[in-house]
Amino acid sequence: MQQTEKPFILGLGGTTSPTSSTEVALGIALQAAEDAGAETELFGSDRLMALPHYRSDPAGLNQTGKDLVELVRRADGIVISSPGYHGTVSGLVKNAIDYIEETSTDARVYLDGIPVGLIVTAYGWQAVGSTLAALRSIVHSLRGWPTPLGVGINASGGMFSEGICTDESVNQQLKLVAQQVMLRSEAH
Repeated sequence: MQQTEKPFILGLGGTTSPTSSTEVALGIALQAAEDAGAETELFGSDRLMALPHYRSDPAGLNQTGKDLVELVRRADGIVISSPGYHGTVSGLVKNAIDYIEETSTDARVYLDGIPVGLIVTAYGWQAVGSTLAALRSIVHSLRGWPTPLGVGINASGGMFSEGICTDESVNQQLKLVAQQVMLRSEAH
């Protein structure tokens, strides 16, 4: 049976800057998913900063929070990209992940059965490994399937500039993580 719809891949992550290595790396992976036939959307710095702390507003979710939850519900695959801050996931990215709780009573609970590619950037190797492990644990807790490859990038060498990565081996890893998400994605 041939799939007629494009899978939808959500890119979630970044920092407070749209030009950060974290968001640029995510953009490269999303472009690779598009090149492989996916529809993609980036939920990056501007929208991450517009999210209130999860469940902090007694009035409920703001529009940005509602939009994120709908994107997660629609996703056939997700790529999460976080900086490694002090050895773990940044608060900005973790707050966005916390919004997935809104899907706890859906037919597809959380990220049940969908592939999740992981990217971590840090200014040193120590935070890369521990942050990648933390993201894998979070994805498992949300019933998602972390891809075999998680991309860890020591961005201290200045390899990201003007929206591109000058390190070809890192580019190849970012493309591979997108391909692994695509292999397990099925449009619904």
